[in-house]
Amino acid sequence: MTDDSPTALDLPMVDPLPEPTQKYFDVCMDKLGMIPNVLRAYAFDIDKLNAFTAMYNDLMLGDSALSKLEREMIAVAVSSVNKCYYCLVAHGAAVRQLSGDPQLGEALVMNYKVAKIDARQMAMLDFAVKLTRESAAVVEADREALRQHGFTDRDIFDIASVAGFFNMTNRVASGTDMRPNTEYHAQAR
Repeated sequence: MTDDSPTALDLPMVDPLPEPTQKYFDVCMDKLGMIPNVLRAYAFDIDKLNAFTAMYNDLMLGDSALSKLEREMIAVAVSSVNKCYYCLVAHGAAVRQLSGDPQLGEALVMNYKVAKIDARQMAMLDFAVKLTRESAAVVEADREALRQHGFTDRDIFDIASVAGFFNMTNRVASGTDMRPNTEYHAQAR
């Protein structure tokens, strides 16, 4: 891996990038001050990049009763179980930024059980972590526990979808030695 490569794989970005992709990357630069390495990693194949960004944007930014912070909390709790360096750094930064609480971001990275969150959010993370550790063991009682905390069936679908997405991306990131942008480390501290 070179210092400029987002992964350990020799998969350079399409050059030149298609106009819509270049515009998307320009928006990232304007809003974030960087192009997240996960996007650069997928940019060797524009169809794969578009599929990834469409799913990410739908799950993490789309319409849901789960707040953006709660979705990021799921991303971090799942990534902690999977020990995904990229996602822990990038989404830990997002939790710090969205919550305004650096301690929350650190707690979720280390052990979500010590996080100072409400019982509803703890139930959400318990479900996401169980789904991560032993998905076949999830039963109706686990879904009912979420309902008892006020989650609707649509919310449960969203929790499962976010957890499932990050289980997939954690494995891709680990398998390719994807590295987070250095900018994430200092954000919202």
